[in-house]
Amino acid sequence: MPYRTIKRALAATLTAVAGSMALLAAAGPAAASHAGGPDGLLSCRARGAACARPDVPVAALPEPSGTMSNAEFIAAAAPGAQRSQREYGVPTSVTIAQAILESGWGRSALATVDRNFFGMKCFGVGSFAVGCSEHSTSECTAAGQCFPATASFRTYASAADSFRDHGATLAGNARYAAAFAYRNAPDLFIAEVAKAGYATDPQYTAKVTAIMTKFNLYQYDLTAS
Repeated sequence: MPYRTIKRALAATLTAVAGSMALLAAAGPAAASHAGGPDGLLSCRARGAACARPDVPVAALPEPSGTMSNAEFIAAAAPGAQRSQREYGVPTSVTIAQAILESGWGRSALATVDRNFFGMKCFGVGSFAVGCSEHSTSECTAAGQCFPATASFRTYASAADSFRDHGATLAGNARYAAAFAYRNAPDLFIAEVAKAGYATDPQYTAKVTAIMTKFNLYQYDLTAS
């Protein structure tokens, strides 16, 4: 091969390598493999959009809403749910499934108006909510008889705040402590949460588990590495 051809090929190779290094430097440490997660302790079972963008702040991503398809809603909810798992230990699959069930895929008045995706009652604003509002709801007895009611619920500035409040509430309330023995077993985790009185619906565990299974939400769970 002529010397000039070799020289041109070598120059092109060096330019390409330099360009790649520049891109990595600009992206920062988060642009490296997500296998270790942002905290170096967790890895994502999925390889979808929710795991591919660890460098993008949750607040900058599209928020889940009632105008989305089911797949779009799940993709939009996953980053906030994964952040909750990193911060508080609640399995991502549980958080997404509860958001789907509690908000009716983001179509409830609570989610639409107040960005409350988990039916969080307002016994005080807490660390993440910005206020309270009254909404119609339904309550159920232990025997499974449900009746209409009105209750005060927390309101949020963003869906991300709603997701964080959900995780903080579960992690910070002693009555849910037993659930955290099953951080890597989502079905058992939600069973313990329901047993502790999270919801009055006697079918709550079955409903959440069915959603996790139907949409394979387990793929979004973070696991210890």
